[in-house]
Amino acid sequence: MGYYISPRFLDKLSVHITKNYLNLPNVKVPLILGIHGRKGEGKTFQCELVFERMGVEVIHISAGELESPDAGDPARLLRLRYREANEITKVRGKMAVIMINDIDAGAGRVDEYTQYTVNTQLVNATLMNIADNPTNVQLPGSYDDTPLRRIPIIVTGNDFSTLYAPMIRDGRMEKFFWEPDHQDRIGIVSGIFEVDHVARDEIIRLVEAFPDQAIDFYSALRSRLYDEQVREFIQSVGLENISRRVVNPKDPLPEFHKPDFSLPHLLEVGEQIVREQKRIQELRLSEEYNKSLFMSRKLGDIAPRGGQVRGHGVESSGNTDGDRKITQRAPSGEFFRSYEATTPNGQSILPSLSQPTPHSPLPTSPSSYPGQPSSTLLTPSIVAEVNQILNRGHRLGIEYVDDRRFRTGSWKSYGTYAGNGAEAIAALESCLTDHANDFVRLVGINPKDRRRVVETIIHRPSSKAAS
Repeated sequence: MGYYISPRFLDKLSVHITKNYLNLPNVKVPLILGIHGRKGEGKTFQCELVFERMGVEVIHISAGELESPDAGDPARLLRLRYREANEITKVRGKMAVIMINDIDAGAGRVDEYTQYTVNTQLVNATLMNIADNPTNVQLPGSYDDTPLRRIPIIVTGNDFSTLYAPMIRDGRMEKFFWEPDHQDRIGIVSGIFEVDHVARDEIIRLVEAFPDQAIDFYSALRSRLYDEQVREFIQSVGLENISRRVVNPKDPLPEFHKPDFSLPHLLEVGEQIVREQKRIQELRLSEEYNKSLFMSRKLGDIAPRGGQVRGHGVESSGNTDGDRKITQRAPSGEFFRSYEATTPNGQSILPSLSQPTPHSPLPTSPSSYPGQPSSTLLTPSIVAEVNQILNRGHRLGIEYVDDRRFRTGSWKSYGTYAGNGAEAIAALESCLTDHANDFVRLVGINPKDRRRVVETIIHRPSSKAAS
């Protein structure tokens, strides 16, 4: 199988490694190169291809090794691996680097609930010390004044803003945002399917059919094509015999023939994977299961009554009578609609349908789509809300829940709609008719990252009108 190395990636990594092995006059070279970007874009794999091409020896450190039950062990590990890499350059006469994958998962702090331990603090301090003094890295309990060779450190991650800011400053870490462009994506995907002899023009059409997918999507797509043959093998052997057949078998394992790599089949399987992705993003079961816990603040309540706490994209404010209201901010800067909270005695706090939220005022008259009928069940403000979501290019979701499940946030989906305002209005009217005794809300979903940017309850049971 042939593999593609992005010229931009190769240039950035090779220059950084080489600079650290050269003696540039009066130049302070950052020891650490931080490669960050979206998940699944091949940051680690591109690094491995560059290392192999340059003949570089790699000392790997997992993000999971940056924590330990014993305080100080991860910091000592960093120093030990650095000195091991230095020894490799002496013994083998080759370049060596230290590679830390997903450093933000091990040393980052995502929100106020992420535990910040002594080891996390020591890891940050040790990396800063090595970056500042790369030729003098000592192990605890021993001292050797022999200068060491600089060993460049490569770290990968998704979000470096979660890391300790002084560690990622420019003098210590050089940052490289990796996002494959169109030509990179075509080259990488062509390498994935090279042994399958998929034509280049079909690769281009495949990449253009899924423009928002990461690189690992295409590897998963290729793997999915063999599922049918594996399924046939399991059926031929029998589920009760499959373990003996594949583990230490007496007979050789079967050979799998080349599956159908035609473009229509690739597109069909790709759509199946995309549908599974959408189900995960739209269901968001973890939010539904944990929302009541978050609203009641029975566990992890770090905000005093009448105080205010700001977390990772969340603002929680309280007042003197115990009522609370949670407002979430979308990544783009838009505000979510206010979630409904409860008072300590269990009373529901619901906004009036006739008044828009202060964060996103609704127009006095609804914008319209061509051919969109006027509504007899919906107020102008609700119609405007529907059109406002669709006009922004977001998908509109309609959800409902009965009074009993409202307390636990177990909303059910009535449907999602995009672009067609008339269809969305008709569906919303139908939902309100079918679920007159339930809560109904509108959800705006950003199709690019599938995040919820709007959540608005537009209907509540009549028994709750006075609540």
